[in-house]
Amino acid sequence: MKIRMMAAMLAASAALPISASATDLEVTHWWTSGGESAAVAELAKAFDATGNHWVDGAIAGSGGTARPIMISRITGGDPMGATQFNHGRQAEELVQAGLMRDLTDVATAEHWKDIIRPSSLLDSCTIDGKIYCAPVNIHSWQWLWLSNAAFKKAGVEVPKNWDEFVASAPALEKAGIIPLAVGGQPWQATGAFDVLMVAVAGKDVFNKVFKDKDAEVAAGPEIAKVFKAADDARRMSKGSNVQDWNQATNLVITGKAGGQIMGDWAQGEFALAGQKAGTDYTCLPGLGVNEIISTGGDAFYFPLLKDAEKSKAQAVLAKTLLDPKTQVAFNLKKGSLPVRGDVDLAAANDCMKKGLDILAKGNVIQGTDQLLSADSQKQKEDLFSEFFANPSMTPEDAQKRFAGIIASAD
Repeated sequence: MKIRMMAAMLAASAALPISASATDLEVTHWWTSGGESAAVAELAKAFDATGNHWVDGAIAGSGGTARPIMISRITGGDPMGATQFNHGRQAEELVQAGLMRDLTDVATAEHWKDIIRPSSLLDSCTIDGKIYCAPVNIHSWQWLWLSNAAFKKAGVEVPKNWDEFVASAPALEKAGIIPLAVGGQPWQATGAFDVLMVAVAGKDVFNKVFKDKDAEVAAGPEIAKVFKAADDARRMSKGSNVQDWNQATNLVITGKAGGQIMGDWAQGEFALAGQKAGTDYTCLPGLGVNEIISTGGDAFYFPLLKDAEKSKAQAVLAKTLLDPKTQVAFNLKKGSLPVRGDVDLAAANDCMKKGLDILAKGNVIQGTDQLLSADSQKQKEDLFSEFFANPSMTPEDAQKRFAGIIASAD
């Protein structure tokens, strides 16, 4: 059947009511840590309550491992019912190839343009005027998570900003504590660099580099300061010796590491460990320097399917993901912020409340997944993976390579 005809059929099915009979729908994602699993269980529970059945397709190894598998299945003719990607351009080529479902009818019926904030989230789902994904959360990268117990053991005050954290490294090391936990996955190193850029160089420089693709700024003195900070981070992370991000978070939870630069999804791990924000751990948005958060996160895309019942179930799932109760239950477990601006988050902890306040003030930037193509992002990940793993690579040499990547970025 031609894709145009299939798309018309799917669009017509989007507004249909919930099916009386249960329909199995496989949903792929890379949420496999303890906190993430607890959060995704809330989505599954909400979808199962509609009379359908969430068939969990978790893929271990985070997005870098999972996305190629997901894309291969879709392009290879074995699509799942729905799949997680990050907000941005990761599914752009799949949409352009006509392999993904148009959700515009669902979005219109559910008034997504009125309830989703910031609007850039839905903009990232929109290609040629049509909406192709359902945003489920706002995940911000710009956080430094600190173990209160680690600093107590080292005999120093819990830092209030990045400079104080760097200054505390010798005391932490003397106490046998790794100052900064960084896992071996490439996206962790590049994410840490992006966070340092906002903290050290500021929002305007961040946008000039990643939004405007200004290679001259990328090669200039402000970014040189960022690479100096990245060099400090590299030195402080020596001895982490873990791969997955949640393993690095666990080093902080157990007091084996002083801190971690990681997105707000780390909160799910602290919550699962029974730790309380402000008591057991401290969070510094914007590394305590520039309280700015990115508004990337996760969204679900829906491949075109030939099965009419599964297509109906897709529409139900898309609607359910944005349901107010689902948004609250999921995001409280995930540590992220809801995409709806009209939900009650009275149960939010201190760190989540900080994020909500920053969001309300509009102190936000788009995530690099929204600003760079998947290819440019991969080049950046390769660079910072090598930089953090190879102490002989100087900050100056790394900056030259970085400026080259920005010069050719799309």
